[in-house]
Amino acid sequence: MIDALAQAARWPAAAGWTTEERTESAGPIETAFPWASVTKILTALALWVAVEEGTVAWDDPVGPPGATLSHVLAHASGLAPDSDAVLAAPGRRRIYSNRGFELAAAHLATRAGMGFDQYLTAGVIEPLGLVATKVVGSAASGASGPLTDLLAVGRELMVPTLVSSETHALASSVSFPGLAGVLPGFGRQKHNDWGLGLEVRDNKRPHWTGTLNSPNTIGHFGQSGAFLWMDPERGLALASLSGRPFGSWAARAWPELSDQVIRAHAATT
Repeated sequence: MIDALAQAARWPAAAGWTTEERTESAGPIETAFPWASVTKILTALALWVAVEEGTVAWDDPVGPPGATLSHVLAHASGLAPDSDAVLAAPGRRRIYSNRGFELAAAHLATRAGMGFDQYLTAGVIEPLGLVATKVVGSAASGASGPLTDLLAVGRELMVPTLVSSETHALASSVSFPGLAGVLPGFGRQKHNDWGLGLEVRDNKRPHWTGTLNSPNTIGHFGQSGAFLWMDPERGLALASLSGRPFGSWAARAWPELSDQVIRAHAATT
């Protein structure tokens, strides 16, 4: 797998994979890169923690009338991508919304009586040892950090330590199944499946993960050229960070890298 990672590192990028027992990486793995929408994984983790603590609840009203915290985390609230405009009734369409995540973070801050950045730091960043990761600005896209930290997030998705296995399983499963919508960069999907904060791969075509990824793969990618996926059936997570904005290069290179890493992993297990 080292050859595949080294090739990815020429994007330019830092790339790496991890299992419970082993990690390999290539490129400037200690250099901080912008995570863009991969930030949503951190925000989702903070909200999962808050639900377990009883600070917020999945059915709390958040966003447009009739929408809940679950709706906004699953991009099913009907909110427009970057404004408070309402484009559909809750639970009717999968409309990817940065604004929804910002409202979810603001809701948590209000309930917790502290800034969302403080809650995120205490509840997620410090417990996972993400010493070089910072979130500035939007809870939907403001994180930056090195590959070493992003791989630690991948291990958390693989073996949860912040929340119970029950909460992890619920949040990683499809919420509001059967909703159609546009997967940014990859077009309209008849079943644009999402969990509570993370995308669920299912059988989407085309897709940014590999053809060998299982349907239960969860993760996120960002317009900064960053991605993280975790495949529970393979016990494997793959991450990459890049200073190169998402484009046709990523739509081609990411699935190829994913398949190469999965084949190499399978050959050694």
